[in-house]
Amino acid sequence: MADSVDFWFDPSCPWAWMTSRWVGEVSEHRDLNVTWHVMSLAVLNEDKDVDDDYKAFFPRALKYTRLVAAAQELHGQEIVKPLYDALGTRIHPGGSTEPGEVIPAALAEVGLPAEFAAYADSDEFDPQMRASHFDGINRVGQDVGTPVIAVNDVAFFGPVISPAPKGEQALKLWDGVVAAASFDGFFEIKRTRTREPIFD
Repeated sequence: MADSVDFWFDPSCPWAWMTSRWVGEVSEHRDLNVTWHVMSLAVLNEDKDVDDDYKAFFPRALKYTRLVAAAQELHGQEIVKPLYDALGTRIHPGGSTEPGEVIPAALAEVGLPAEFAAYADSDEFDPQMRASHFDGINRVGQDVGTPVIAVNDVAFFGPVISPAPKGEQALKLWDGVVAAASFDGFFEIKRTRTREPIFD
């Protein structure tokens, strides 16, 4: 029987990107039914006191979340993961910080018209985007970030990993995560990050 997996991501988050690559690796070897959902670091932090550099990042991040939300509403769930892949490849391993370059190329890759880029600057689908965000975050609490994963309806933040494991290592980590998620009283395990995201 397939494991049901829900994955909430902000396209701009490098840690969500790393985790999504790991889930993709696992899904090649295990029977996973993954549904991808957008969430927003801008929304998560809109009422928090964050430093100016982090705050300056939110308008750019919001463009990508709005774009994915619009794509889902207008083209269905099946466009979400391909668009995330197209955006994330350019943002993370590609290293681009310019939405004016990332968005047109990503849209072309997934077969959406160039004019669809206008949704990156539109709040038309903000209610749906915020509903998706809060659907994920309300399962785990406000003191976390992205990614949020639910395995068979048990949700948690993370795992935060670098680099994304492959092969047998990926499967071992998956089995550990599923085991932890299966214990009703399990809430948190954490250590301070000692490396940046390693994209390979």
